[in-house]
Amino acid sequence: MLVYDPRFLDHVASPFHVERPDRLRSIVSHLEAAGLFTGVEQAPPATRREVKRVHQDSYLEHFENLDEGLLDPETAVHPGTFDQALLAAGAVLHGTRSAAGNGRPTVSLVRPPGHHAGPDYGGGFCYLNNVAIAAADQVAEGRRVAILDYDAHHGNGTRDIFAGFASVLYVSTHEYGIFPGTGPAEDVGTGEGRGFTVNIPFSAGCGDTSYLVAYDRVVEPIVDQFRPDMVLVSLGVDAHYRDPITSLVLSSPGYVELVSRSADLAVALRSTRRSRPTDRSGTYVDAWCRFRSVTLRSFSLTIRL
Repeated sequence: MLVYDPRFLDHVASPFHVERPDRLRSIVSHLEAAGLFTGVEQAPPATRREVKRVHQDSYLEHFENLDEGLLDPETAVHPGTFDQALLAAGAVLHGTRSAAGNGRPTVSLVRPPGHHAGPDYGGGFCYLNNVAIAAADQVAEGRRVAILDYDAHHGNGTRDIFAGFASVLYVSTHEYGIFPGTGPAEDVGTGEGRGFTVNIPFSAGCGDTSYLVAYDRVVEPIVDQFRPDMVLVSLGVDAHYRDPITSLVLSSPGYVELVSRSADLAVALRSTRRSRPTDRSGTYVDAWCRFRSVTLRSFSLTIRL
């Protein structure tokens, strides 16, 4: 199942912003051309109660009342931004709940993105932490959740939300030293959540071999040991070698292999713990939408084995 809403295209931070409507418009266009834009559902926006599981009231009030302004130098707020962020969060919630109910994978194609939004802050193009809101919803139902974050930037917001939780495993692969400047390997969480935050920082120039070795030797064994009931994937594709901002060099086949192995792991977990995977569209995508179509095809076919 795909979760998408054309209103996601209404969010425009600025005319020439990297995180712009064309990235999602291109994805949809390529999916349609590949015959993959089927089974599409829309979802209601997230409610204040659902969002408050991960975001503080003070931040939500500030964000909602900020008709024009900035959460950080690159994260602009305009009239309607708050509602658009709720819509994106609601789409990921809907997809996750659907996967939890029927055991089938879902892909949520949403914007604005969310993994840089923390308990009391937004930034990095992010306003509400979509995947964290969905994960917290599953935790409230008594489920254990693993979040695999493949964005080139560390998901500092997701980390800060769940650093103290033993019911959420957060695994991030990212380029170390770039925005937001967090995610060292030494950071393993806090308090009861110590050991459930796993940071895998890569240096510039790392690509397919580094990622797949890290997956085989770190990601898969840790997730298998954690035994989650739900696997969420923050699939940012800015680790691609053609991304103009980052310096990682994952190839398109490398990304496909990474997603395929993640899907295989979810299938194996489902056979023992009924783990149900869902995928949350990650950060800005523009020039590599054809790759995304191939990735979704691989993800879908792998899950159905």
